[in-house]
Amino acid sequence: MVQLRGGVAVAALVVVTVTGCQGMDVPKAGSASGSSAAGAGDGHAVSPLDNPDGTRPGLAPITSDADRARARALIGKVATKGRGPKTGYARDKFGYAWMDSAPGGIPYAHNGCDTRNDLLKRDGQSVRFRSGSNCVVASMTLHDPYTTKTIEWTKSRATMVQIDHVMPLSYDWQMGASRWTKDKREDIANDPLNLIPVDGPTNGAKSDSGPATWLPPNKQIRCSYSVRVAQVSLKYELPVTAADKQMMLEQCGG
Repeated sequence: MVQLRGGVAVAALVVVTVTGCQGMDVPKAGSASGSSAAGAGDGHAVSPLDNPDGTRPGLAPITSDADRARARALIGKVATKGRGPKTGYARDKFGYAWMDSAPGGIPYAHNGCDTRNDLLKRDGQSVRFRSGSNCVVASMTLHDPYTTKTIEWTKSRATMVQIDHVMPLSYDWQMGASRWTKDKREDIANDPLNLIPVDGPTNGAKSDSGPATWLPPNKQIRCSYSVRVAQVSLKYELPVTAADKQMMLEQCGG
């Protein structure tokens, strides 16, 4: 899951597909590829509480007691239900990857640049574009919120960075998206609120897990990650499992 850009376009890179340092533990096997480690707050990332539409970069830690209380209140609004079968799921049920034509008025849609590059531009720094293009990211620096790594990305090594669907599409399908219109599925697949460029191998380790079975290795942003899951869940009226909701609350002190 990859890409960036939009109203607060800052920098970018190009990435390929889907979603483990000091002060971190790894809840699932799989470490990340990339470069040297960076701090959890790089001055570029924004708290999800201050980024309700996903157009601002990164996933900054939520640290104050007041903000953690706000986070718990938000997560508390999320509905729960059991996870349904995966029968019938296919990626193309959510439209082709990184389309620019999602129909529901989501940010960046119909701007002439595909979703992946929009996201790379949103979260990347020192972004350089392919010659003759103001869309296709050729290289960039990513401060990965999931691992705290600083990744020097180039298009020739695209899989070093992948775009994570915070609420994975297969998970969405099992929690109710199988009954949605294709238009609504295309929206959630391309909505910047649901998309974060991250270290490729770490994204792969996540697969289609919910928060009860996978959390970012970087402990400092686990509350922020839980808030982002809640924001997507509430926007699309898509429940999570009871175990996932409990884990999300625990990350914010609940």
